[in-house]
Amino acid sequence: MRGAAAPSAWILWIADIPGEISGVGGGSGRLPCSARSRSLRPRRDRAVPRSGGFQLQLELGSGRASPRPVMEPGKLLSGGASVAAVLPAGGSGERLGSATPKQFCALLGRPLISYTVRALERINWISDIVVVVSLENIETMKSIIEKYGHKRITVVEGGMTRHRSIFNGLKIFPESNLSSCPLQKPEVVIIHDAVRPFVEEDILLKVVLAAKEHGAAGAIRPLVSTVVASSADGSLDHSLERARYRASEMPQAFVFDIIYQAYHQCSDYDLDYGTECLHLALKYCKTNAKLIEGSPDLWKVTYKRDLYAAESIIKDNLSQQVCVTTDMKEDAVQLGFLLHETLKNEVKQAKGKSVFLCKNDNRLQKIFLGQCYNFICINAKKSDIKETQQLVDILENARISVLHPVVLISVHLNVSENMSFSSGMEELAGIKEFAKEVKKKHILVYGLLIHYNKDDPKLQEIINSAAAIISALIKDRNPELIGQLLVA
Repeated sequence: MRGAAAPSAWILWIADIPGEISGVGGGSGRLPCSARSRSLRPRRDRAVPRSGGFQLQLELGSGRASPRPVMEPGKLLSGGASVAAVLPAGGSGERLGSATPKQFCALLGRPLISYTVRALERINWISDIVVVVSLENIETMKSIIEKYGHKRITVVEGGMTRHRSIFNGLKIFPESNLSSCPLQKPEVVIIHDAVRPFVEEDILLKVVLAAKEHGAAGAIRPLVSTVVASSADGSLDHSLERARYRASEMPQAFVFDIIYQAYHQCSDYDLDYGTECLHLALKYCKTNAKLIEGSPDLWKVTYKRDLYAAESIIKDNLSQQVCVTTDMKEDAVQLGFLLHETLKNEVKQAKGKSVFLCKNDNRLQKIFLGQCYNFICINAKKSDIKETQQLVDILENARISVLHPVVLISVHLNVSENMSFSSGMEELAGIKEFAKEVKKKHILVYGLLIHYNKDDPKLQEIINSAAAIISALIKDRNPELIGQLLVA
């Protein structure tokens, strides 16, 4: 963008902010941390070369928050069974009360369906994803795929009802030899709702393995409310024993030939008024589905309030990790370390390691291609944003802001006791125009001025204030506040 050279040396700290750990790629994760934090400091017993710096990488500890192993498609099922997915997305969104169908409503500027597609796309053992949309939304869906770089996606025209849309999605496989983009018929097919963006890999794997064994499988959840039946005059007829019943959720999975045969045999009434795929497999193929207990994250975006809840979850997921970068100047390094320690103060269980990062170390790129969408860049010179500009260039090249908006907080140190507050503000006025420019790349830049004196007895109080401001900016991700210069 500006052709800025890479910094000769940077020190980086990556901290997990207290809260629920997430997989921002699509699934919510929302896993509580446990145990105590561990203080991690750069080692003093070895010199830092001029051409390098430290990277302090915090990794999740044991428990539910442990990273899941990468699954190889050939090792997933015995015989290397192929798996595909069908996403019905032809709804009109009547219950949402909006002219825009809910699957195309924006969350942090990105359509809801893109989050769901990404949740499936990031799983490498799903070979193909078929998205079924209404005729008038085919071009919209294609533009979403292109804009967000989705892969392995085929768009199919839907039918008038949910079942007819799913059937259209299934037909693309056996009839793929007639298509310009032939698809291999899978052994197992996943059916999932386009408006359930927080599906995790573990439940998908469970239903696929169960379907392979039983022919069909689906996620369920306990009923929240008691179900009652009313008589013709509107009075209570009877109620169901809640403990005996479960709510049918998505995802569901089927041996492909079973569900395809069921759709071929089912009546027009089922196609027009039915909603349960597991019922079709039972009714027409005598296949008793295996029911798998799902997590609370399988909920469906149905009403407008659900959109607000979904956006809040996404923001929370994105705010769990922050990367602090500084140059090698002493004041910047000390402040970076203090901010890092304060931000991660309540991380429950973490382990760390430090490595040197040289000028053009490709490990730097790998950090930015990870799960971090929040960056703090400490500029040692109060009126200089060169370090921030260099970091923006790296973030743009890494293209991590394509899927999620990136927060970048440009921290500036006022180490002079003689410089007036108004002078400091005037010198940093240029950050506003800079922030407007990079906002076009979905990078949200905010300014933070810290009056820094390492001998100040109130230094930790200032650091705490700065950390609170940083945490609020990261969690809110408000694009209207970009370019503002806040003071700690």
